[in-house]
Amino acid sequence: MTEILTSAQMRAIEAAAIASGRVTGLELMERAGQGVVEAVFAEWPALAAAPHRAVVLCGPGSNGGDGFVVARLLKGWGWEVEVFLYGEPGKLPPDARVNYERWCGMGAVLPLDDERFDGWPNAASGHAVIVDAIFGTGLVRPYRAHRHLAMTLNSCQSLSRKGGPSPKVVAVDLPSGLCSNSGRWLGDDQPLDFAPLANLTVSFHAPKLGHLLADGPVSCGRLVVADIGLGQRLAPGAEARARPAGWAFAPAPGGRGGREPGLPPRQDTVEAIAQASVAQSVAKAAGHKYTHGHALILSGAVGRGGAARLAARGALRIGAGLVTVACPPSALIENAARLDAIMLRPLRGESEAEALATLLEDARINALCLGPGLGVERARELLPVALAAKRATVLDADALTALAGDPALFALLHASCLLTPHAGEFARLFPDIAAKLAAPATTGPAYSKVDATREAAARAGCTVLLKGPDTVIAAPSGRAALNAAVYDRAAPWLATAGAGDVLAGILTGLLARGLEPFSAASTAAWLHVEAARSFGPGLIAEDLPEQLPAVLRNLS
Repeated sequence: MTEILTSAQMRAIEAAAIASGRVTGLELMERAGQGVVEAVFAEWPALAAAPHRAVVLCGPGSNGGDGFVVARLLKGWGWEVEVFLYGEPGKLPPDARVNYERWCGMGAVLPLDDERFDGWPNAASGHAVIVDAIFGTGLVRPYRAHRHLAMTLNSCQSLSRKGGPSPKVVAVDLPSGLCSNSGRWLGDDQPLDFAPLANLTVSFHAPKLGHLLADGPVSCGRLVVADIGLGQRLAPGAEARARPAGWAFAPAPGGRGGREPGLPPRQDTVEAIAQASVAQSVAKAAGHKYTHGHALILSGAVGRGGAARLAARGALRIGAGLVTVACPPSALIENAARLDAIMLRPLRGESEAEALATLLEDARINALCLGPGLGVERARELLPVALAAKRATVLDADALTALAGDPALFALLHASCLLTPHAGEFARLFPDIAAKLAAPATTGPAYSKVDATREAAARAGCTVLLKGPDTVIAAPSGRAALNAAVYDRAAPWLATAGAGDVLAGILTGLLARGLEPFSAASTAAWLHVEAARSFGPGLIAEDLPEQLPAVLRNLS
């Protein structure tokens, strides 16, 4: 199970624990510092075997207090530790001030200034670790990082990642300057070349949105979440449910009375699919193929049918009872040569639109997919008929391009639709929202991919799945989910032609089986990544549907 929190939720959890009397702020700070040291030794066991040299950079808030604890613990381990403070000791929060004073009984605290770090990578080869505890999850304004300091940490991170003689950079909670809610660098479009990147980031209790979105994964290096004994998994008032690894659920905007409502889908999440896969043989013995839905995939013209065939295979493998590909008559032989269990229907008649309307008179067809290889002009012709049918409908690829250029078509969207844009298609569909997301993040919490997808879903009146390594799903109600294929769950092999078509088919198959759009999108995105990880390097789109049975067996 992986849950994800905003900075506000994390503060609420800590405040609730302290108010209950179960723990003090000082105890939490001590546990956080201990968690960082343990994570460092677990990541690089050789560092625990003998004393080394470290530099700890502390900031003016609680993150800096964590840093003072780290410095004290490393000193107690026999390390030679230098400590620097960004800010004034007298302005430290009470708990951080206590740990500052504890450190002062063991060593000096030097001011953190630009000149001290000028050209430092070449002079720091004797240091094993640099700890970045300047700013953490509470940062809401740009951190005007000293240029040389940022370049120092970035250079050290780059060299040590390649095995060079340079200190490991360890960030406490987040690399300083990264927005914990958006994964974006606060400032005037700060490039990664001048950002304080880390080899290892140690956060506490649960991951934050910023660890998984945008620049978060590449900035944090490896992410470790240390348990500091808070116990409670979500902020007071939020509902919680167990979820498989890789899932993170984002909070909706403040509800009535300012309360953030819980966001778990009502049903049919990945756990339900696991249960369904166990019971599938029993269900099919008691029912028939139409019990599990009939998915209709619209295909492109001659030479353009591959995308629809990939989608159809995904829909069939995920358990739709029947899958039909509807194509122009001229493409019938081409598709027939490649399909067996998947049925074919030619769109014959005076117009393809009329032929589709006739086909949709069959009420057993309960899920549609338009877009993969369809062609933009054909999408414009067929979309009004498909949307008027009010069936569960996946709109992908060319269908999204057709929507973007036609406000009248966009107005036909309904609650059973599911839009699946990548970043470029999203920018064409929602140019003003995409512009906000692309604008420099000047204050925190910065506008995030989660915010953008929510806004798009509300405008469209249907579920939106915005693709990427940090795929975000949002419903018009504000429910949102983040499927993060990053860190140990990265699946770079998905960057291959046709992978998105298979995802569209999995979505359609799940809709045919009766899942509502948000749950179908959440489940399909997770299964899509797991299928890619199951195959590994060398993956092509055709491999993805064939991995689904193994993924489902593992869930079972």
